[in-house]
Parts: sequence; structure tokens; C-alpha cells
Amino acid sequence: MKEREHYGLSTAVSMIVGISIGSGIFFKSDDILQATGGSVWLGVLVFAIGAFCVIFGSITLSQLASRSTKRGGVISYYEEFVSPRFASAFGWFQMLVYFPTITAVVSWVSGIYTISLLNLTMTLELQTLLGFGYLSFFFLMNYLSYKMGGRFQNVTTIVKMIPLIGVALIGLFWTQEAPALPQDIVAVESSVVGWGFLAALAPIAFSFDGWIVSTSITQEVKDHRKTMPIALTIGPLIVLSVYLAFFLGMIAIVGTEYILSAGDQAISQVGNSIFGASGEKILLAFVLIAILGVVNGVSLGYIRLPQTLASKNMVPFSDKITQISDKKGLSPYAALTAYLITVFWLAVHYLTQRYDVLAGGDISEIAIVFSYVAYILLYVKVMGLKKSGIIKSPFLGTVAPILGVTGSLVILLGGIVANPVYSPLFLLFSGSICVLGYLYGVRGNTSEEVER
Repeated sequence: MKEREHYGLSTAVSMIVGISIGSGIFFKSDDILQATGGSVWLGVLVFAIGAFCVIFGSITLSQLASRSTKRGGVISYYEEFVSPRFASAFGWFQMLVYFPTITAVVSWVSGIYTISLLNLTMTLELQTLLGFGYLSFFFLMNYLSYKMGGRFQNVTTIVKMIPLIGVALIGLFWTQEAPALPQDIVAVESSVVGWGFLAALAPIAFSFDGWIVSTSITQEVKDHRKTMPIALTIGPLIVLSVYLAFFLGMIAIVGTEYILSAGDQAISQVGNSIFGASGEKILLAFVLIAILGVVNGVSLGYIRLPQTLASKNMVPFSDKITQISDKKGLSPYAALTAYLITVFWLAVHYLTQRYDVLAGGDISEIAIVFSYVAYILLYVKVMGLKKSGIIKSPFLGTVAPILGVTGSLVILLGGIVANPVYSPLFLLFSGSICVLGYLYGVRGNTSEEVER
């Protein structure tokens, strides 16, 4: 059935911007600056590389979205254009690694900013406990009331833009000197990192993550085959502009040394420098609400993923998981599965942070890097559609996919540079999850599969 086309270019752009701008910019700016050794221009460069990957990746996948007869985003692209087996493989990765690691990490970050807001003692245990409380609350809320989760998401989408635009505008006209470091914070000076700046691409990928969801609206856009490539170019460029303005605004207000030294706590000083002690609390409150919006949004989507896979017989106990509550239209077993997997990854995240396994990074960054690698197969499929004459445009069928593949490989390189020991191991683990999903898919409804 053909989707009704009711979005114009401006609406499509605004939706892409709203989906793509998340919480990462608030707590990844310091990671980006640390990876670049405090170099502002290198920070700007990696932001631009991130936008490059998003633009050509999203334009390429929009070619599949505009021709898809199924709903469900990337999993449906694999199912329809590659094979149900590969869809099962990618679905397992999303269910067991991608969504739960992001949910766990963002919940934990919410704990960090709650501690700062309430002036509590900053400990990893309390951060994790608060994160557990937040993710439990949002999973329960989204299970009990889909509408309540949606309303909360609409509010936080507006709220998250306030500190981004506010800090950016104030930073333009800021003339005061950078504040002195508190006595309990060890000063970290700028350094020469060489090619090590590529490590910044891992947190950059996290900051831009969410763009893949925007391709799912393709069929609802008027004249989508012409409109979406334009929207998917303008949208990421707007996101890039907002991110750069916030990043440079923070640097103008507190300076690179303060951000390098204070890390995630630098945002508190930004509020203090602008409005004093009350300003610090106000800015932290806005940031916390924005990050909680991401926890809500990710859990809102993830809570239904096991049910989606079970409906395609792609996971064990599919008959059980597809048992839907009449009132909610949602399987309680799907919600519980998603919740327990997320709690597991929160525990894993706690251990990696406790023993500094990932050298300042986190488990979600590597999961996002792997997802970029997984998109390469879809990019290649688009080139195949061009070769078979289904896609006529050389740019959309050849140039954009090649640049998308290049961007994915650059992100992969950045992820490995960020942690050359554990990143390959985690990538291998993610790949093994896909293999298990593929093998399970082989024993599923293979009679319906048409090899492409």
C-alpha cells in the first residue's frame, strides 16, 4: 500500500533535524576535544567529517526507503533488498547490542547530570544507580502509556534546542576571560595527537546517531525522490551548524583547558559563567531534561523491537513474544526482554567504566561504529540497483553510495584508533551476534526467502 505523501521540504528538513539532534553533543564535546588534544580546528574538522558521513549515508539509504514496500526502517531494507536472513542478523545486533547499549549509556549520563544538579557526591555507583532508576521508569512508562511517552518526547525536543542555541549565541559575543579551574580538578593542557585525532570520530558518530531513523519518513514526503536528497543534505548541514555553534560557544565561554580538565562538568561552569550559580542549575536542568528525552525516545522505539522481530519469526520464543496486550497493543514479553537486556548492558558499562577498559569511551560508541559498517552492505545494494538500471541518477546510484562507504570506513578507523585493543574485540563480538542471527534466520521462514 502506498504511503500518503503529506510532508513538504521544510517539514522534512525540520523532522530530520529534530530526529538527528540528540544528547551526545552535551556530554561528548569534551571527549571530542580530548581526542584532538585541545585543537579547536581539528574538532571542527571531525564534526564536518561526521556530517559528511551522515549526508551521503542518508541520501543513499533514502533510495531504498523510497522503493520499499515494507515499514520498519533498516531491518526492512535488509529484508526486502538483501535477504530475510541478513535482516535477522541485523535485527539481532540491534536488539542485543545497539539499542540496549545506547539506552544504558544515556541513562547513566542522566545520572551524572542529576548528581551535578543536586550537588551530590559524584561516584560511579550513584551514577549507575540513578541510570538504572531512569531506564526502569521510562521502560515502565512507555509500556503503560504510549501516548505519555510521545508527549514527553515532544516537550524534550523543544527543550533540548534551548541550551544549544543559547550557548551558541552567547558565545558569539563573549569577551570575558576563561574561569579558573577548581582546586579539586587536575589541569589538562593541550597536546599534539597526530593522527590520534581520528579517535574523535567515535563520539562524533554518537552525537550524530539517529539520522538513520530519518530515512523511514521518505515515502511520506511529497515527490520524495527529488525532495529527500535535498532534505537529507540541508538537514545534516543544519545539525552540523548547531553542533559547531554550541561547541565553539562552550570554548569561547570556558576555554579549551577547562573543558579538557573538567570533562562532563564543564557544562555546569558554562551556566555559572553566564548567569551565576542559579544559571548553572538552570542550564543543568535543561540539559538533563534533554538527555532524559533521549532515554525516553530510545526506550520508546526499543521496547517494540523484540515484538517486530518475533512477528517475522526471527528470534526464539517468537510465539510467546508476539502475545500482545489487548489494551496496549504491545507484548509484555517484548517489553520485558528489552528491559532485561538493557539492565545487563548497564552492568557491563559499569564494569568497563570502573576498570577504564575503554580508555574514556563507552560501549555504545563501538556499537554505533559497527552499525556504520553494517550499512555498507546496503550502500553496495544501491550501487547494484544503479547497475541494473532501476536507479537512473549517477550521483544517487554511484557517487553517494561510494562516499557513504568511504564515510563508514573512516568511522570504523576512528573507532579502532580510539581503542585499538578492545574496539576490534567488541566489533568481533557484534559480528558474532549477527552470525547467530543469520543462522537463526536460516532455520526460520527460509521458504519465503528469495535470494537477491
